[in-house]
Amino acid sequence: MSSQFPQDFVWGTATAAYQIEGAVRLDGRGASVWDIFSHTPGKIKDGSHGDRACDHYHRFPEDLALMQDLGVNAYRFSVSWPRIQPEGKGRANKKGLGFYDRLIDQLLEMRIDPYVTLFHWDLPQALEDQGGWLNRDTAYRFAEYAHILADAFQDRVKAWITLNEPFVVLTLGYALGQHAPGRTLMLDAMPVAHHQLLGHGLAVQAIRETSSSPVGITNNLAPVIPAGDSDEDLQAASRMDDLHNRLFVDPILLGEYPRSLLAMLGEQAETFIRTEDLPIIGSKIDFLGVNYYYPDHVRASSTSPLGMEMVPMLDYKQTGFGWPIVPEGLTQLLLDLQERYSEKLPPIFITENGCSYPDIPDPAGKINDSKRIDFLEQHFEALAKAIDRGVDVRGYFCWSLLDNFEWAEGYTQRFGLVHVDFETFKRTPKASYYWLQGYLRSGKWRKEGAV
Repeated sequence: MSSQFPQDFVWGTATAAYQIEGAVRLDGRGASVWDIFSHTPGKIKDGSHGDRACDHYHRFPEDLALMQDLGVNAYRFSVSWPRIQPEGKGRANKKGLGFYDRLIDQLLEMRIDPYVTLFHWDLPQALEDQGGWLNRDTAYRFAEYAHILADAFQDRVKAWITLNEPFVVLTLGYALGQHAPGRTLMLDAMPVAHHQLLGHGLAVQAIRETSSSPVGITNNLAPVIPAGDSDEDLQAASRMDDLHNRLFVDPILLGEYPRSLLAMLGEQAETFIRTEDLPIIGSKIDFLGVNYYYPDHVRASSTSPLGMEMVPMLDYKQTGFGWPIVPEGLTQLLLDLQERYSEKLPPIFITENGCSYPDIPDPAGKINDSKRIDFLEQHFEALAKAIDRGVDVRGYFCWSLLDNFEWAEGYTQRFGLVHVDFETFKRTPKASYYWLQGYLRSGKWRKEGAV
């Protein structure tokens, strides 16, 4: 590989609480929207749920040892909000805090920096019962929760991430109903976007009251490619760019919403966007987390409420999930961000990037996931190209450390560097794990002259 990175580049893996922890009824944890959704018949592809997941709650020392042996120096994980506040408000659950206290302690002993995500989709069901992210009050409850975590862990956390992929919560959770909480509100879901952003801004302020660690947000972003060169397709691509990429970045970095979205909402926007909200949403962040998987390929549509639809990218190889493999899209995305936001763009972390394949152990018990190795190699090259062209990227987190509960797909999609037998919970590092281990240990990733 020719890709090279700065000496102090951060290498990590990432997970999410509901996808790996299990233990959903232990030590005072309350129900989350995903507990309810996953137990609703027909919602999860294989009829499964996250009650046990990877049993990380009991096996985290083994998982951290795998990370240490892998050679990463950072771990991005999320905190289960209902484990801290079972009802989404009120006094903290000491046993819940105790779990993450032990986790962080062991990470620090291993010299692995904790990058903590406050919200990775597992909203307390008690808050959803009161409207969830449609309810403005949820933003204030989120700030209280952020303050509890910042006060408990303060500067032991290397960096704080407020929200993970609010675009997915908006679209799949509240507009289309494919994720928890399963609402199908279409355009009427737009208050969810604003209230998440407001919650983010309030959480940034709450964290800064007690912690001096950097604070940011993680968005899943994608370059938008029009399927054709007609004016209609170009306009459709522009609308998708505003919705997918600008909706959750412009208010934070530029202090305003994309005009096309405000025009689409019309007078409805005035019912949930208050003038005093934008300065809160625009609270200064220290970094922008970017999750990249594949581009948006879009064409105009007369039947879609938004006038656009996604088109498969058939000219590219696909992952086991059916997602196109487009590493150059990562380069383009980062260059687009640099051009769009210029000096207002903070440093970037790639907080998720990875691929799913149906990894099955061979008769000897080994998992030769060579396609994942190819995927990582290609995306490291693409990332290095963006850095060489001046984009300030500080780190990369591979999704994911473990095969896990993949939301609506259940256990049918395996993203892990480590294979998990979901019956016995046996962990088996895949070939990609050992490849990445060798890559990190070799030091060949460092730019020439770096020590």
